[in-house]
This record gives sequence, structure tokens and C-alpha cells, in this order.
Amino acid sequence: MIDLHTHTTASDGRRSPASLVAAAVAAGVTVLGVTDHDTVTGCAPASAACADAGIEFVPGIELTSVRDATDVHVLGYFIDAASPPLVSFLADQRRRRVDRVRQMILRLAMSGVELDADAVLKPGIDDPATSAGRPWIARALVKRGYCATTGEAFERWLSRGRPAFVPRLAPPPEDVFARIHAAGGVASIAHPGLVGRDEWIPEFAEAGVDALEAYHTKQDGEQTARYIALADRLGLAVSGGSDYHGDESHGAVSPGSVSLPRAAYDALLRRKAAAR
Repeated sequence: MIDLHTHTTASDGRRSPASLVAAAVAAGVTVLGVTDHDTVTGCAPASAACADAGIEFVPGIELTSVRDATDVHVLGYFIDAASPPLVSFLADQRRRRVDRVRQMILRLAMSGVELDADAVLKPGIDDPATSAGRPWIARALVKRGYCATTGEAFERWLSRGRPAFVPRLAPPPEDVFARIHAAGGVASIAHPGLVGRDEWIPEFAEAGVDALEAYHTKQDGEQTARYIALADRLGLAVSGGSDYHGDESHGAVSPGSVSLPRAAYDALLRRKAAAR
């Protein structure tokens, strides 16, 4: 079982790296990728826990890019987490995330929903390598009783078009592909079915993206087949994983609930070797 898309408390996941690895082992995962948003701080402890458990670890990242006001998430696999240009870029991205959370909390206040921004952001204030995000606000809305679930929080307040939404400031996809490559990684478009702009994918292929995430919790069998076929036509590899956060709003019930076939993983490894 191969799961290349998971998150920890280093960004918006609910499990620590060690706890995530324990859950992955219990689920039968044999290859685990940790892809936190805009931070690699979870990679070292996850790698150590995977080594102790005897499973293969893939250091990864999930970076947000923006095109035409649409978020395009890009997964980076096999990255050098200590790459100085990447580390500097991620620090800037995390600062933008903190600013965005504060702006969203201000918008909530304008609607009569009061949250303590410093309390919401405390994990990121205590450790600047931790990456803030909207799920932190969603969980605070549930804790304060404004919403029953984090899913409701997104639907009522935090999603695009809702009262507290603030657009992201992020580089274009082509820039993100290049940064992942500069860190020795392989770049894959995350959950393209959620992006909903398949017409962009040929341009992304020309710009250097390596793969499409064909296997994902929120993509059905028809979508998976479509992205496998599209990747094959464009000469791209495919990636996949559960996108596990330990949070009901993200759908995946456990690590490994979506698994990448071994042949597809081997193709990603060949991409990595060819890049070097």
C-alpha cells in the first residue's frame, strides 16, 4: 500500500508525524509520503518513525500556486528538505499564510463572529516552521460553538465566495514546478479534479510538471481513469494518495485509504532518477 499524500500537525493535519506513521503502519502502508503545506518540518521526525517501523519514507511538500484567481496545489516528492532556496521560499509562504489567517479572522469579526487570532495562530507563533491554514480557523469555530463541524465552517464562512474568504497570494504554477525541481524533487498537480481546469494541464506539461495526482480521496473512478489517460497522452507520470488530515472535512478516513499502484510509484522513481 503506497500513500504519497498525507499531512501532519506541521501544517493542517491532526496527527503528529510519529502518530501519523503509527496510523499508517496499522493500516498496512508500506510507502508513506508526508506532504505538509509550505513546510518540511514534519519530514525528519516522520522519516525517523518510518525507519523504526520498517516502511519506506518519501519526503514531500504541498505548495499552493495561483492562476487566474484559482488555487493550483502542487505536490513535490523526493525533495531535499534542507535545500536553502526552498527553505527561504517556504518561510515567506508561511508568513503569507499567517497574514491571511489574520485577515480572515478580521472578516469573521465584521460578521459578529469573534475569535482570538493569537490563540488560533499559537502553534505557528510558537514554532514559525509550522504552517498555518484555514483548518485552524475552522477548528476554532467548532470549539467556540459557531459551527458544528469543520465542514460547516468551510461551507458557511471560509470557502471561496463565503463571507470570511481571503484570496491567496502565491506564485504561478510554473514557478512552483521550478522550485520543486531546484530542490531535487518531482512535481505533480494535486487533485486536478478539485481544480477543475483540465484545459490547463497540457500547458503545465510543457512548463515542466512531471505528474498528475490521478488517485485521490475526492476523485472517483471515472476521474482517476481520465487522469491516467491524460497523463499517458502528455507523457506524464501519475501520483496518488489519501490526502489524510485526520479531519472529517478532508474525507480520508485513514492513511492508505487511497493507494498508488506499485507500477505508478516505480515510474515516479524513474522520473526522480532521470532528473538527477
